Amino acid sequence: MKRGVWVVLLALGAVAETAAATAADEPSETSVRYVKKIALPDSQTAVVAEGDFEARSIGSYTVRLYAAGTAANDTTLYESGLLLPRDGPIEDVRLADIDGDKHEEIIVIVRSVGTGGYLSAQALSFANGRIEARTKVENLPADADPVAALDKTRRSDKVLKKGEYHHPSSGSRGA
Repeated sequence: MKRGVWVVLLALGAVAETAAATAADEPSETSVRYVKKIALPDSQTAVVAEGDFEARSIGSYTVRLYAAGTAANDTTLYESGLLLPRDGPIEDVRLADIDGDKHEEIIVIVRSVGTGGYLSAQALSFANGRIEARTKVENLPADADPVAALDKTRRSDKVLKKGEYHHPSSGSRGA
């Protein structure tokens, strides 16, 4: 009888240990990753998400573009995507026209952790079923406007003829 009780207790202990290990692999409520769905013009959808099982403070994020669909299945028809590094958690994702072409770009804003809370931002354009990384700014002060900084960087790069901005609907690079 005692031996049977010990076997049951050992089995319960193994189950509890397995459950604890599984819980450690699951994100806790304080480490929930950023995921946002964005409605784009022409009924396209973009999804921006921090990497699965990564620390919130550093890692990667994806930007996935989906073709037009119905409201019920707006993420069914995958078209294009990017995997990009991040130094901090994603703070916001918004649409803004930073190059004055009347086409909004996706702007991903990341805030570093630790002293300073510096901002970085990446502009991404989308057209013809493709999504492409554009200009990027880093180490902005915590209270900076990242969209204005992206616009300023794009304009100064064009004047200096470096990193020329390429819109995906304008054809191949160098053409």
